[in-house]
Amino acid sequence: MSVSGEVVLGIDPGTAVTGYGVVRRDPRGVPQLIECGVIRTKADQPLARRLRDIHDGVHELITRHQPHTLAVESVFYARNVRTTVVLGHARGVILLAGEQAGLRIAEYPPAEIKKAITGRGAATKEQVQYMVAQLLRLKTPPQPADAADGVAAALCALLSASLPSLSDSTPPSLLRRRG
Repeated sequence: MSVSGEVVLGIDPGTAVTGYGVVRRDPRGVPQLIECGVIRTKADQPLARRLRDIHDGVHELITRHQPHTLAVESVFYARNVRTTVVLGHARGVILLAGEQAGLRIAEYPPAEIKKAITGRGAATKEQVQYMVAQLLRLKTPPQPADAADGVAAALCALLSASLPSLSDSTPPSLLRRRG
């Protein structure tokens, strides 16, 4: 069940640019953007250094915002196997930072994030950006696009958490085992 004041850190992983968004549910249940942006790494650095920079950046966001949940876009399968593997490394250090902080971790495939935000799993980046701005009552979508994707992941977790679960709506008498 969702709680007023819940803070979610959403991450769109990448080794060059990792997008992030921090969203909170206000007392009326309305999502509010706290911060968004990107963690950039230097292309001329070895992969291990870039991964450390991503981990340190996510750790710093967790320390500053004290989120309850870390929402991360799950791996998509790129045509280039190396791209998929390297993206998996970036996701690994992001998940590690969340686990070290004791956060709830939610992973969502890109299509699930798009569907939660726009109603369509095959939505374009522009449609996702537009709906992120609408849901948060912003004049323009977060920039750059990677930041908007991080915000979309956070919103997906916040919107998913606000849906009632079976145990929230089922009378207790029906939850007991009959026997």
